[in-house]
Amino acid sequence: MPSSLSRRWHLRQLIAASSLILLVACAEKPTAADAQPLPKLQTVPAVAPAVVAPLAVDNLDIQPPQTFAEWQAGFRVEALKVGITPAVFDNAFAGVTPDMAVIRADRSQPEFSRPVWEYLDGALSPVRVRNGQALLIKYADILQSIEQRYGVDRQALVSVWGMESNFGQFQGNNSVIRSLATLAYEGRRPAFAQAQLLAALQIIQHGDIQADQMKGSWAGAMGQTQFIPTTYNTHAVDFDGDGRRDIWNSPADALASTAHYLQSSGWQKGQPWGFEVKQLPANFDYALADGGVRKSVSEWLKLGIQLPSGANMAPNVDQLCAALLLPAGYRGPAFLVLDNFRAILKYNNSSSYALAVGLLSERFGGGGVIRGDWPKDELPLSRSQRIDLQTVLSAKGYDAGNADGIIGANTRKAIRAAQQSLGWPADGYPTVKLLESLQNR
Repeated sequence: MPSSLSRRWHLRQLIAASSLILLVACAEKPTAADAQPLPKLQTVPAVAPAVVAPLAVDNLDIQPPQTFAEWQAGFRVEALKVGITPAVFDNAFAGVTPDMAVIRADRSQPEFSRPVWEYLDGALSPVRVRNGQALLIKYADILQSIEQRYGVDRQALVSVWGMESNFGQFQGNNSVIRSLATLAYEGRRPAFAQAQLLAALQIIQHGDIQADQMKGSWAGAMGQTQFIPTTYNTHAVDFDGDGRRDIWNSPADALASTAHYLQSSGWQKGQPWGFEVKQLPANFDYALADGGVRKSVSEWLKLGIQLPSGANMAPNVDQLCAALLLPAGYRGPAFLVLDNFRAILKYNNSSSYALAVGLLSERFGGGGVIRGDWPKDELPLSRSQRIDLQTVLSAKGYDAGNADGIIGANTRKAIRAAQQSLGWPADGYPTVKLLESLQNR
């Protein structure tokens, strides 16, 4: 690949990696985000976000234009230019080779996704709830200090802690340097991985952790609350005062770092993440169930939405901005989600994940129980079916974008248009019934 073409390609990758879903608020506020031993806990299987699939890679045999040694030599030059010392670089890369397990994970495309209700059952298991309740008591003093400094509710912090690593039990055993070097050399987003790798080297050079102890997920997420290196550099804090920002071994540092990030993402202390809607009115316009449509709670109430008893106990709830979330389409439970839900989405841009964090934080106090019924007779589309749906939508004149199996904003818009043409509730939710109806027309 010519060097100029390579640079342009890397730039496009960086732009794509940096793109965020824009959520338009009814009153938008700018945000800054545009080591005590753990008690013995009961084991809970790790839970990953429900329907977030990696990008498609059609050709798994694509070979990089250079050897790993050649890439490493070139990257070393770039690292030294931005201030990484030769000693830090050479020690971090000693014996590093590409990890093909990382490449396979990066390119994996699971054919089936778990329904959101199954995902939530795992995320909100009784064992996880009990463990979180015990940790809220054990770290009460630390959590109170974190609340006072950052204005983030302790239940939310412990919930994120539980979701990200089962309270520190599953942090990942991959070498962060090796994983990110592999992804920078041969991954789908080399420019993004290279930026993370430079940040990881800066962390090592800063003295927070040694290279051989920097462990994380195959994608380079680190520590008890799974920060990527660039987020670590902007938001990790030394809350226990030992001179190191240790999100691997210090719960105080990990929780305070998470609080710092959520604070900068717009967290509002004392506000709920959202409410389950008690009832939607007959003939409701389900096209309003879109993350980009935000209204005050009072406006939603004027449209006939009913909240459960007790929701109005939140201060000034009628003035809070909310979006309507239908995680399983119009046949399933509905939620009005507020600014704190959006802050969680900035931590992990999956509505299922954000819903789990919010509900788990309430479960610690005995709440967080969903009262609506899930449409369990309607399983999610497989990846092949999602691709087929995108293909037939575009063929019928509804532009669903690239047929990659990822149901994003363009595909949901196309689904709504097709549903409206069929006279169905336009909730933007992909179903087998819709696929078969379009294929048979």
